[in-house]
Amino acid sequence: MITVTDTTATPTAAAEPLKRLSDEGVSIWLDDLSRERITSGNLASLVEKSHVVGVTTNPSIFQAAIGSGEGYEAQLAELAVRGVTVDEAVRMMTTADVRAAADVLRPVYDATGGRDGRVSIEVDPRLAHDTAATIAEAKQLAWLVDRPNVMIKIPATRAGLPAITEVIGLGISVNVTLIFSLERYREVMDAYLAGLEKAQAAGHDLASIHSVASFFVSRVDSEIDKRLTRLGTDEALSLKGRAALANARLAYAAYEEVFAADRWTALAPSGAHKQRPLWASTGVKDPAYKSTLYVDELVAPGTVNTMPEATLLATAERGEITGDTVTGGYAQARADLAAVEALGISYDEVVKRLEDEGVAKFEAAWQELLAAVEKSLDRKGADA
Repeated sequence: MITVTDTTATPTAAAEPLKRLSDEGVSIWLDDLSRERITSGNLASLVEKSHVVGVTTNPSIFQAAIGSGEGYEAQLAELAVRGVTVDEAVRMMTTADVRAAADVLRPVYDATGGRDGRVSIEVDPRLAHDTAATIAEAKQLAWLVDRPNVMIKIPATRAGLPAITEVIGLGISVNVTLIFSLERYREVMDAYLAGLEKAQAAGHDLASIHSVASFFVSRVDSEIDKRLTRLGTDEALSLKGRAALANARLAYAAYEEVFAADRWTALAPSGAHKQRPLWASTGVKDPAYKSTLYVDELVAPGTVNTMPEATLLATAERGEITGDTVTGGYAQARADLAAVEALGISYDEVVKRLEDEGVAKFEAAWQELLAAVEKSLDRKGADA
């Protein structure tokens, strides 16, 4: 069963850190979605009272929501009567949720000129290493949701890069997900700019195309901290909890560089939008760390922070938003990553492992979702 926190009684004072975060130029998106969250009015309440201006989803989120069956019984019964395949059933349910969430967020989309009010839905994770299939799936999802404020999530795998260019070139807004390395992030920005150039050549209105690049945070600390703990020296232990922030801050430095260069300035007059960095995986994994670590320490203008509800509520209650905590820390960030490398921990190996594991985890969640829905369809079909 999915539990949705009632936010209707949240005092205004409790949300002050969220307002400060928004005032610093950080868009707050919720990293969660379920039918109950929509139908109960919870999502609308978060938008109204907690400065939430967007929603992200992923296969794990849908597995938790739909796998519980909460709120999906009627649609499952109708799908069973129609005799649809399990893949079609899952797509009908997930796109219905995203469509409904997009309608809730439409006023935000209109008020911000399309910058926010976005809801993201990911291509089938089993297609992460198939460029052509990813492109076809992205086009299909955009058609199925049929809302201007949808963003199609495409993983930043090697095969995903040309798909990003092609889909942006078609005029479809994209959320690039599963970015862990600085090198891959630069490739993602290059793919986005190539897509804008392609869209411009095809006569698309560049002002209608938006994109975010989801740079994953906490998983970097989880992997590197594990290795630092194994080393066990005072020097190694002193570096725990620093690599993820260093990685993200250097990603923002790369963003500043790319979107100040000639290639971008040639596109900007046509109404193009910068591809904003989005901090993903911002719920802390280590209970020793402050629950708002990856919010408080990643405040920079023009970014998005997509938070699980627990992190959102923690930020509202005890977030410490003190202004920009990114742009002044580039030298320290480089020193922190260099210190980790000096201890024999390979940055390249870590980020490659995290990308592979990220794709595998989403695929496993999708398979679990398919299995749960298949059982429900069989049961509903037998009852019909």
